[in-house]
Amino acid sequence: MGVEGWEAMYVTERNALGGRHGFLSLLADPEIGDLAEAGRIRRYRRGATLLAEGSWSGLVIVLHSGRVKVSSVTERGDEVLLAVRSPGDLLGEFSALDGEPCSATVTALDPVEALVVGAAEFRVFLEAHPAVTLHLLELLTRRLRDADRKRVEFGAADTTGRVSSRLVELADRFGQPTQHGVRISVPLTQEELAGWVGSSREAVSKALRALRTRGWIETQRKAIVVVDLAALRRRAT
Repeated sequence: MGVEGWEAMYVTERNALGGRHGFLSLLADPEIGDLAEAGRIRRYRRGATLLAEGSWSGLVIVLHSGRVKVSSVTERGDEVLLAVRSPGDLLGEFSALDGEPCSATVTALDPVEALVVGAAEFRVFLEAHPAVTLHLLELLTRRLRDADRKRVEFGAADTTGRVSSRLVELADRFGQPTQHGVRISVPLTQEELAGWVGSSREAVSKALRALRTRGWIETQRKAIVVVDLAALRRRAT
């Protein structure tokens, strides 16, 4: 698909979503067009690295299809999951703005199609569209608030509460309604979920077992079904 096709498809999908999805949802149609013209389309296979922690890619990436995980590695070599990003989301903007190496690794969870824009071209785009700079600031503020909320969770909630919170987040963002509940099919391992909530794999496994016993979730191969989202949401608070 060419850039023009990508632009038209994203505008259509963005309008269908009611303008609630990612960085591009904050942009007007002409701004999306100008951003698309500044970049090129690139496809990544599942498991591919889009950005590598500690390296300078010189790229800003806007997801069109597929999901990615954002992670960092501790000094001990443990992977810590920081976020899951989806179509419309922006990646690599920190490095484009401050010129520093990437602060995290971005890995494709699905086959991914994305708009790739050079860091210099992205800065030129922002200079030509001051309103977009404010939208970017809004996005970064949201992410900072989310990071602050998760830090509070680490100190105030037990592992079951933190697991419940992440499951609610995944259900709200990626869940598919079924007859039995909300199905989450984001391909995350228990190790990755453990890194996301700041606990051991054993503690996360115990938390999932407790939630299953209460009848709030069901675990399936490569999926979790949230049977009682309201109860899970209460446990997360």
